[in-house]
Amino acid sequence: MRYAIMSDIHGNLEAFEAVLADSKNQGCTHYAFLGDFVGYCADPKRCLDIIRGMNAPCVKGNHDDLVSLERLMLALTPAAAKMIQWTRKQLKPDDLEWLRKLPLVTNVANFTMVHATLERPERWGYVYDSIAAGMSMNNQTTSVCFCGHTHVPMAFIRDTVVRGGTFTKLRVEEGRQYFVNFGAVGQPRDNNPDAAYGIYDLAQGTLELRRCPYDVHKAQRKIRQAGLDNRNSH
Repeated sequence: MRYAIMSDIHGNLEAFEAVLADSKNQGCTHYAFLGDFVGYCADPKRCLDIIRGMNAPCVKGNHDDLVSLERLMLALTPAAAKMIQWTRKQLKPDDLEWLRKLPLVTNVANFTMVHATLERPERWGYVYDSIAAGMSMNNQTTSVCFCGHTHVPMAFIRDTVVRGGTFTKLRVEEGRQYFVNFGAVGQPRDNNPDAAYGIYDLAQGTLELRRCPYDVHKAQRKIRQAGLDNRNSH
C-alpha cells in the first residue's frame, strides 16, 4: 500500500488538484488527511466535497474546529473572524456536522494521525523542535505518526534521543519512532511556494516528501474576488 498523506489544504483547490494528480502518477493506492481542510483560501466547499467523496481517514484541524463551532471565538483577529464567518456561509449544515465530528487522533494501518500534537491535541500546540516532538512521542503507540499544523516539513526520529530536521526521503527502521510533518498542501510556509504532501510506502518502509507546483495566481485571484485577506493566499 502507498498512502498519500495530506495536511492543511485550507480550501486551496488549485493546490489540492495538483497533489491529487501527482499522487495518482506516483501510484498511491490510499489516502489520509491530517486536518485543516478549510480556512484561508476560496474553495472550502469544493475541497470538502472531494475529500468526503474519497471516504479516506481524516482528523480534525484547528480551522475545522473553529468553523464547525456554533459560536465565534472572541480572541480571533478581525481578519480571522471574517474568514471563519465567510467559510461557514460556503458550507452546508452536513459539512459543518462532518467537520465537528472528526476525531482529533486516529490510527490507520500501522501509523497514527494527528493535526497538531499527541500531547493534549485539543490545545493545538506546535511541534517545531525535538523537545515538543519528544512529548508527543511519549504518547505515540505506533512507530510512525503524521502531523500537520506548522505548514513546515520536518521529521523527528527517536531511538535513544530525539533528532529532527528537514528531509526528502526516509526509511522506517525497526526500533525507532518517527514523528513526521509533510508540510502543507494549501499554504506552504517554508519559503517554497509549491504544494507539499507525503507518500508512505508501507511495503518498502519509506517516507517521501513531494512538492507540486500549482497555479498560485489563480488561487490568489479567487481569494481577492471573495474579499478575503490576500496575504493568506499561499
